[in-house]
Amino acid sequence: MNKIFCLLFLFSFNTFYSQTKLLSWNLENFGKSKSDNEITFIANTIKDFDIVTIQEVVAGNGGTQAVARLADELNRKGSKWDYRISEPTSSSAYKTERYAFLWKTNSIKLKGKPWLERNYHLEIDREPYFATFEIKGKSITIASFHAITKNKQPETEIKYFKFLPQIYPDLNLLFAGDFNCPQSHSVFIPLKKMGYSPILKNQKTSLKETCKKNECLASEFDNIFYNTTKVTIENAGAILFYQKFTTLKEARKISDHIPIWVEFSLKN
Repeated sequence: MNKIFCLLFLFSFNTFYSQTKLLSWNLENFGKSKSDNEITFIANTIKDFDIVTIQEVVAGNGGTQAVARLADELNRKGSKWDYRISEPTSSSAYKTERYAFLWKTNSIKLKGKPWLERNYHLEIDREPYFATFEIKGKSITIASFHAITKNKQPETEIKYFKFLPQIYPDLNLLFAGDFNCPQSHSVFIPLKKMGYSPILKNQKTSLKETCKKNECLASEFDNIFYNTTKVTIENAGAILFYQKFTTLKEARKISDHIPIWVEFSLKN
């Protein structure tokens, strides 16, 4: 009986830990303005995930240093982390940003060099940042993206995403980030018809200026789209980090978006 129990425990343990946890977070103006305490708070929020992608890293002074500071803080938490930062996106100097990936090296391996998507860099202000990771011998390519603001019609950029699976037919693509557009928008229909599905529905992810009637979230902007034929989703959600602060004003020093996450395994 004890042997059976041990075998069941080991099976459950291995099954649980075979999943990979990905977190995506638009960390507003992530640069030198983030204090050490804020960096520590962010690290404590994301430390239990395997891969993290960040949007809105400052392109100028302080952006790359902030990511390095975050990685250094994560390395104090018990796991070894590595990271990559994109070149500035090709949009105007006022809107240009960087992206970042951070991952635990004990379970995740970076394959090749991450790249900014250049095929549509004229059509997309902040072109997505791609990185391919190997997980237990299988690969997934994550595209991190920050769309133009809602009043500038982000769907005019997102419509080009339907071409990316054709451009990279050999890659298992996953799209993560701040789309400034809800997953219910018709612009996502072509991707959905190809077998891509959002991890979240009816989940608001941006913060209001102030909470009204205990409602602190404003819009359904952030999401992750995965290929249902290649990825199995075990769990997904959002982290309401602002609840750890006395006021929304304090929380917004971290970001005006909450992080979203997914726990997944690769089929092939």
